[in-house]
Amino acid sequence: MAITAADVKALREKTGAGMMECKKALTECDGDMAKAEKLLKEKGLAAVAKRAERATSEGRLFIREQNGKIAVVELTCETDFVANNADFIAVGEKLLDVTFEKGYTKVEDEHNTILEPLKVSIRENMNVAKVEVIDVPADSSAAFYIHSDHKTGAVVVIKGSTADAVKTFAKDCCLHIAAFTPAYTAKKDVPDSYIAEQKEIFKAQMDQDEKMAGKPDNVKEGILQGKINKHLAEICFEDQMFVKDDKKTVTAKLAEVGKEAGASLSFATAKLFILGK
Repeated sequence: MAITAADVKALREKTGAGMMECKKALTECDGDMAKAEKLLKEKGLAAVAKRAERATSEGRLFIREQNGKIAVVELTCETDFVANNADFIAVGEKLLDVTFEKGYTKVEDEHNTILEPLKVSIRENMNVAKVEVIDVPADSSAAFYIHSDHKTGAVVVIKGSTADAVKTFAKDCCLHIAAFTPAYTAKKDVPDSYIAEQKEIFKAQMDQDEKMAGKPDNVKEGILQGKINKHLAEICFEDQMFVKDDKKTVTAKLAEVGKEAGASLSFATAKLFILGK
């Protein structure tokens, strides 16, 4: 059976395979379009398996708020060129769609099934690296932010009010988190093991400092605790100086906004998302 250019073009549009591969598949299948499509898919899936060990350090974060929830999807690939591909972006949005439709809260088989055709057509290793869903209670204000490179994002949920001022503050907190990348939300979230390790580091630094020589142990202990408190204030979101008012901590600003809204506010969620972490 004669293989026409139109046949090759039609098969290419269906599969995303190269023109020569489409022509070869149609020739092998005697022009049968369905068989040729199946053959290319089988070959494509085999190629996908071979690429599975390749590093996927590029990609995008996708975040959406819908029906009292915020969903975050992390989709990774090998190159930034593919991360900016329109089809890659469309698949990311589709992954959000199915997450909301099915009520998924983690990566499920259906997410990977949706991604599979794109892996075949683009010929690059890709992974649905993360699916996370955050609840937004009825009495809360929520916001999210994705940086222009789509590799850094933040989600903030503030309980206690839905006033416009609180919504604005939630958005500003997202910008703060993306800019200052706090490691923890509050001091209570910091593991004791981390604090102990940090104390050892500061203590070793103090032992090497000539200015510390001869100081009483209680004075050294006070200085050490001061260093720890300062460090925790730098890495904990609630104790950092607020990005839009560096004279006040985030906690102090929260109280100020709460007073303005006539409500007692608290952070239900204040989370940083970074591609690959």
